[in-house]
Amino acid sequence: MKALVINCSPVRTGATAEIVKTVCSELSSRYDTKSICIDDYKFAFCRGCRSCHATAKCVMPDASVICDIMNEFDQADVIVSVAPSYWADIPGQYKSFIDRVTPWCNTHEPHATIKPGKKGYAIALRTGPNMPECERLIGSIEHFYGHLEIECKGRLGLTSVENKADVEPRKEEIISFCKGI
Repeated sequence: MKALVINCSPVRTGATAEIVKTVCSELSSRYDTKSICIDDYKFAFCRGCRSCHATAKCVMPDASVICDIMNEFDQADVIVSVAPSYWADIPGQYKSFIDRVTPWCNTHEPHATIKPGKKGYAIALRTGPNMPECERLIGSIEHFYGHLEIECKGRLGLTSVENKADVEPRKEEIISFCKGI
């Protein structure tokens, strides 16, 4: 079984990356685990041309980059998205990725597909104490999973996490969450 853990932040070395590292460490005893950072992939914003609604393919020149990421989704049995709050929502880079995945979404026919039976998990973090903000991020991720027909199985919101040092006191909470994956 394979697990894909996604750092949805453009920051490869911050608190989100530290959580991704902890999740990967915990899952690696049960899964062949891979992590990616959304910022490692360069792609343009969706132009909203809707060509993919008729063809199930993106017509933009950099479509192969999105196909590469979706290949990672296709190979995984479990997908964990870890997203920090950027102005009360998921980071723009991850939102842009979601927009570009429209060819795979079940909102139109034809659509591309990934293998069925995938389980999705969402982890959200934010600097302040407001848990409803984490719920908003998790809602965005779960909405995305739903359109890919990935079954949402678990969610974790972490408040008052601003930097890597703030992750250490929350590790047991993260580890406990991972035991359910």
